Amino acid sequence: MTGQRLRASDRIFGLLTGAPALLLVLIVLAIGVVLWRESQLSIAAFGFGFWSSSDWDPVAGAFGAFPFIWGTLYSSVLALLIAAPVSIGIAVFLSDICPHRLRPPLIFLTELLAAIPSIVYGLWGIFVLVPLVRTIQESLPEAVRALPLFSGPPVGVSLLAASLVLAVMVIPYTSSMAREVLRAVPGAQRAAAYALGSTRWEATQVALRYARTGIIGAVMLGFGRAIGETMAVTMVIGNNPQASWSLFAPQYTMAAVLANEFKEAVETLHLHALVEIGLVLFVITLAVNGLSRLLIWRMTTTRPRRAPRRQAAREAA
Repeated sequence: MTGQRLRASDRIFGLLTGAPALLLVLIVLAIGVVLWRESQLSIAAFGFGFWSSSDWDPVAGAFGAFPFIWGTLYSSVLALLIAAPVSIGIAVFLSDICPHRLRPPLIFLTELLAAIPSIVYGLWGIFVLVPLVRTIQESLPEAVRALPLFSGPPVGVSLLAASLVLAVMVIPYTSSMAREVLRAVPGAQRAAAYALGSTRWEATQVALRYARTGIIGAVMLGFGRAIGETMAVTMVIGNNPQASWSLFAPQYTMAAVLANEFKEAVETLHLHALVEIGLVLFVITLAVNGLSRLLIWRMTTTRPRRAPRRQAAREAA
């Protein structure tokens, strides 16, 4: 009788905990369905040309999302290139090198960056990064400023300023996940490396090689965070719907155009075009974050296997 009551309580507990998880899945599906339904007019009017066209003129009824896609991916990839080495360095230091007394406060300060509102990052970008970028551009030689990568008016608000803000914002996320992945590396990996006479740097290489899948997932998680950022990027990128290779040219992102124009969209076609941009941003964000979570899950759930001595020697070398 007691066993039956326990099994019944376990079933009830499973239902009570599974219902919220299922509700989250339903909410995500509902968001996707609503975005798809509310963008049908734009999809029917422009088709795939909507994503390759650079014309964005709500007055004339011409809508092309390529500048926003370009600005989103360009700024996010550049931010990732800046933030990934810093984040991995922080993770390695906190997991392997940092003294035990300093580790808790440094972890707290690193994770505190994630709690700062994005509007504060935007203000910091306006007063610090924008003048810094303008100074850097003005200090470049004329021959360098004539190159497509460095051309543009010296106004400061630019893709480079947005990328720097994004890099600072994604560092706490990427470093936190990378640190957890490195902590999941079995201690036997490092112990075997030290037993074979490896230095700390060589033992760290062994750990990084073992955790490379999870670290890639952490970096991709930061990439997904950068893609969906809105306010901080809107304040410093310049909001110019012109795709350009220049780091100093004002550009635009998908999240920024939604924040700036959604309330002003009077025409139905304009509104549907904005919703279609939101649909693509939603799909890209889900895909990037889902893939990164899958990589991290594979790393943290894989059972460590005992490597032969020769393999351990090769990894330590």
